Amino acid sequence: MLTATNLTLHYGGSQILHGIDITARLGAVTCVMGNNGVGKTSLMNLLAGRHPRTGGEVVLDGKPLGRLSAQKMARMGVGYVPQGRAIFPMLTVRENMETGFACLPRADRRIPDEIFESFPVLAEMAHRRGGDLSGGQQQQLAIARALITRPRILLLDEPTEGIQPNIIAQIGRVIAALRDQGDMAIVLVEQFFDFAWDLGDDFLVMERGRAVMQGPKSSLRREDLHARLAGHAAA
Repeated sequence: MLTATNLTLHYGGSQILHGIDITARLGAVTCVMGNNGVGKTSLMNLLAGRHPRTGGEVVLDGKPLGRLSAQKMARMGVGYVPQGRAIFPMLTVRENMETGFACLPRADRRIPDEIFESFPVLAEMAHRRGGDLSGGQQQQLAIARALITRPRILLLDEPTEGIQPNIIAQIGRVIAALRDQGDMAIVLVEQFFDFAWDLGDDFLVMERGRAVMQGPKSSLRREDLHARLAGHAAA
């Protein structure tokens, strides 16, 4: 579905990403892991078109992509849930979701029933302002807004950060259901190890902007992956 090779990214004179390769397969969750500051969010911003890469190639459905804007990437089927959620606090829940209409043809500008089935609280709070929601409710809103764009690739940056356990479990069930439908590729940045291991099909561990461990779940031992992450944290 999406394959990126030898990605490099610079901010001014600083190099943030060093030759990253990543593949997101339909019907699979690719987990990007590592500690804070290793380049995970920068990678997601690059894939979403929010920061232009300085090197490497991105191929979507077999078609090489240039340095497209975030709006063009969204129109090509890339949905992004950023770290921090980035909801509009003064807009209502419904209005926040409707901002996802911008990249859709007019005929598709509706909120599917499945959104409210996945996140019932959003139906109950449709007319509340986004800023009045709890952190967990805002995270559900941010995911719903991305799903409204009908993405074929869903990028999720730290969806469990600061969220209560029952909402984490619900978000996990939604991600698993989306994966199991088989028509979407999901890239998940996550530091909650058990959450990532349970959902992940492919893994990429980053340190200082580089890939240091990578492969399908079937080729990795849980203990080795956990030890690599824990060892780097201790260092």
